[in-house]
Amino acid sequence: MLEQIFSPLVVSGQGFLDRLRPIAQRCITRFHYFHYRGFIGTQRKLLEKEEPKRAKSLLYAYRVLLTGIHLLRTGEVEANLRRLNERFQLPYIDDLIAAKTGGERIGMPTLDWRLHSRELDRLEQELETAFAASPLGEVRDSEGLNELLVELRLVA
Repeated sequence: MLEQIFSPLVVSGQGFLDRLRPIAQRCITRFHYFHYRGFIGTQRKLLEKEEPKRAKSLLYAYRVLLTGIHLLRTGEVEANLRRLNERFQLPYIDDLIAAKTGGERIGMPTLDWRLHSRELDRLEQELETAFAASPLGEVRDSEGLNELLVELRLVA
């Protein structure tokens, strides 16, 4: 949900988002780690079964890990893989994006899965390290959310 709230792509509701985003920012805690930990666990299981591996699935796993690591380190929600990779500098991301945007549908039989599996393992460890060292607090602004919700219900 935070990725949607903080997305720069807004079709409608800018006024509401302008009010919600500061509150949502105060709801980001180090415990978001558990969301990304569980999410990547599910993605890894799906990837293990997938033959041949698809660029889309692999990119999704990388996005989950990089978004989680970045969030835990900075408190910022960034879900754009290209922007994340400007910071992480993973050399294979651009090739995977090119394969996906180039119409890859049936998988990548020449993909070096062992390399990517090791990289995902490494990034999972980086997620663990980011959690352990995260400067984020443990308490979210539940009161601020509740006040906004009550106000919106009274108007409706």
